[in-house]
Amino acid sequence: MTTESKPRALVVGLGISGISTAIQLQRNGWTPVIVERAPARRSGGYFVGLFGAGKYSAERLGILDRLHNRTGAGVQTYQIDRQGRRRPGIGFADIPDAPWMMLRGDVEAAAFAELDPQTEIRYSTGPTAIIQDGDQVEVTLRSTATGESTTERFDLVVGADGLRSTVRRLTFGPDAEHLHRLNYMIAAYELPAELPGLARGEGATLAEPGRSFWVFPFADHASTVLWTWHTDDVDAEFTRTPAQRVREVFGTEPLGDTLEAAVQVLESAPEVLFDSVEQVRLERWHRGRVVLVGDSAWCVTLYAGMGVSSGIAGAELLGTALARRPGDVEGALTEWEAQLRPYFEGFQEIGIKNRAFFVPANRAESRRRRVMLRMRRSGLLARALQWLMRNNEAMRLRSADVADPAAVVGGATAQPAVQRAAA
Repeated sequence: MTTESKPRALVVGLGISGISTAIQLQRNGWTPVIVERAPARRSGGYFVGLFGAGKYSAERLGILDRLHNRTGAGVQTYQIDRQGRRRPGIGFADIPDAPWMMLRGDVEAAAFAELDPQTEIRYSTGPTAIIQDGDQVEVTLRSTATGESTTERFDLVVGADGLRSTVRRLTFGPDAEHLHRLNYMIAAYELPAELPGLARGEGATLAEPGRSFWVFPFADHASTVLWTWHTDDVDAEFTRTPAQRVREVFGTEPLGDTLEAAVQVLESAPEVLFDSVEQVRLERWHRGRVVLVGDSAWCVTLYAGMGVSSGIAGAELLGTALARRPGDVEGALTEWEAQLRPYFEGFQEIGIKNRAFFVPANRAESRRRRVMLRMRRSGLLARALQWLMRNNEAMRLRSADVADPAAVVGGATAQPAVQRAAA
């Protein structure tokens, strides 16, 4: 530990997981230093859902009161075709115990507002080397703005720097050893205004074998768009712009007014999430005094809908675990991971299963999706389907307080919250 009165932690990444980690570390006696490779804090972003697992932790962190559910009365999602015809569909607002729907930037701004304004934040900065010597971690940090490098020592390093984490690569090895490709792509972004044929609060889905188009609606904000499609060559996808790939993948038939307008927005959108769909698979999320949080450690994919919730929950519990075991970083990290891993591996399974809901792989999956939608519209069958959705394991898992401070007692992991709730 340093000679300072408080242990010092380097948090790499100023996203939701990184800011949440810094908040909880500060509350538990640590001094965080945050580095962010971007030149400034991001704003806006794509659609996210905040489930119960995230709400519990957000409330304890003081973030929840700064958020609001952008879903309102009358928000509706339709199935559409390329000619603009539409029928009732299923959106996130139709999920039992529906998550709060919002923008990624909403959650990030709420967390940033809760962060101590005196927290040291260095933009355009990232690690280039990480060396551990038992009691501390020596990190070389480079500023891309000035080209200068400095070497500093920390009591803990937290990698909250996303799917392609530099901290993970420096500490655990190359991305290829830990990324599990699903062979799908996503392009997600905000709309400046509603698309032709859709009013405020109206969303849409167009699902075809191997590709789909989603419009996520809000009651008080313009919608966001998600394009997703299957690919046989992930690396080749990045040789073209997102708009070029969307036109190539979806342009085998005329796009129609709604899809064409969405592509035109994509061609000039200031911020686009364009990436392959991959999960992170690691035997351990920590090594010595280096720990990974959020997508760096357990990316569940956008298909799971649990990225924000798991990121907040994991960050909050990290600070709590370290406070339980002052001076015992390894023990705290081991306890932290033992509590979270069963849940987050379950979230990854949800992501795998949900892929068919977001984008059917073939005609058979397309037919099953159509049957499910017809069941929802047919009275008694619709109520039966709602009951099944409300009582399945995935819904209980997403609603559980995975970072429950009472779940670890005397150093032993108690019965998981999802099991206690079902008992």
